[in-house]
Amino acid sequence: MELSVIYSRAAVGIASPPVQVETHLGNGLPSFSIVGLPETAVRESRDRVRCALQNSHFEFPDRRITVNLAPADLPKEGGRFDLPIALGILAASGQLPSTDLARHEFVGELALGGTIRPIPGIVPAAQACTSAGRTLVTPADNAALAAVVPDSRIIGAEDLLTLCAHLNGRQPLAPTVANATTHTLPRYPDLAGVAGQDLARRALEIAATGGHNLLLCGPPGTGKTLLASRLPGILPPPDPDEALTCAALHSFYDSTSLEHLWRRPFRNPHHSASAAALVGGGARPRPGEASLAHGGVLFLDELPEFSRQVLEMLREPMEAAAITLSRANHKFTYPARFQLVAAMNPCPCGFNGDPQQPCRCTPDQIQRYRQRLSGPLLDRIDLHADVPRIDAATLLREQTAGENSETVRERVIAARARQQQRQGCTNASLPDERFREVCNLQPAARRQLERAADTLRLSGRGLQRSLRVARTLADMAGATDINDSHIAEALAFRQPGPTA
Repeated sequence: MELSVIYSRAAVGIASPPVQVETHLGNGLPSFSIVGLPETAVRESRDRVRCALQNSHFEFPDRRITVNLAPADLPKEGGRFDLPIALGILAASGQLPSTDLARHEFVGELALGGTIRPIPGIVPAAQACTSAGRTLVTPADNAALAAVVPDSRIIGAEDLLTLCAHLNGRQPLAPTVANATTHTLPRYPDLAGVAGQDLARRALEIAATGGHNLLLCGPPGTGKTLLASRLPGILPPPDPDEALTCAALHSFYDSTSLEHLWRRPFRNPHHSASAAALVGGGARPRPGEASLAHGGVLFLDELPEFSRQVLEMLREPMEAAAITLSRANHKFTYPARFQLVAAMNPCPCGFNGDPQQPCRCTPDQIQRYRQRLSGPLLDRIDLHADVPRIDAATLLREQTAGENSETVRERVIAARARQQQRQGCTNASLPDERFREVCNLQPAARRQLERAADTLRLSGRGLQRSLRVARTLADMAGATDINDSHIAEALAFRQPGPTA
């Protein structure tokens, strides 16, 4: 047989479209060409495949070899096509039976000695292969992560020779089974370790219950970062779809570990991060920190120190819960439903308003510092909480009086269950057109909100977000309607932003 077809998968964003690797052995001078819009790493697979076949004791055909990666208009990148190209050559030259190949899909990079190396983006490939009803053959290091896809059939192979023995029926490889221990609840920092800060703890619980964004403001060393790191521990465990999407995003950077599967992400980029690092991009577009925080927390410490241009790029993802990166021929869309938690000092020296430490900043310096944050960005943050200095006696207590994360998480799960039963999502992610159906404002609460909207000069978005927080407070209290106390507390947390 001089023509073979091997099935594989490309990587386009979080999708994994099918690719047919067609191999033809023709007459003429010996050559090896790859067509079908391959990038440099794919074209270089010719040398890797040749050495891997020879070092695995196979015969490399001394003929005119043409490999077509179809469809031709889909860009192909990386070393993921090394394995299907090698198998295509073996099948076309009669060294490997082609009877069972159509029921499999193959991805993997080949070392010169024939070892199969792991590739990024294995989870999307496993999802697409499972939907197509085929068995996915992956590098052995990728197999455990790929097997977390429900109903998938994954076979992990260490090297080319072992895989060919399996395909020949001589030494079958056992399918990889998902590890049941990955479903255990991961350990997070405990909220009980936070001393004092009752107001900030309350804001943290509201944010966890409704999925709201949160801004913590206070002097240095008062526990803003400590509080933010406790938020994943009071969030409900991710559902299977959410966990799988998170694993798919993280598989572009860590293609072998199961660490991210059932853990709520907590991403903490440095304030020097570029736009591509935060929202994704680059010559080969990859998910940024905002997408890697999908289903969890994106924590921006020292918020005013970030580039204003970089921060403005978060405005659309905060509304759309997705990031679309456009290129000349393709668009890459990555999910980005994260909770933004930000921390900042009230002024450059950090002690403006501190009763114990005098501020050294001039009014102009304070104004310039606060104006680094735009009004539209602050308008998208639902909760603003002060984190004041805590006295030494409270900090030095052996045991704090605060609740632990497990106790708070149980209340969060109960309140979220009411939201799921009523609308199928959190209050923060409920579409605007459906939100009127669930507000249920009492007359006194409506009048109070109307007066506050005029006094505080709330924008339309600010008014809606205050209502969402009030709806969350009602859910936490087990109330059907939003009353005036819920409105009052929601407005108290939506205090004038730092730019005011």
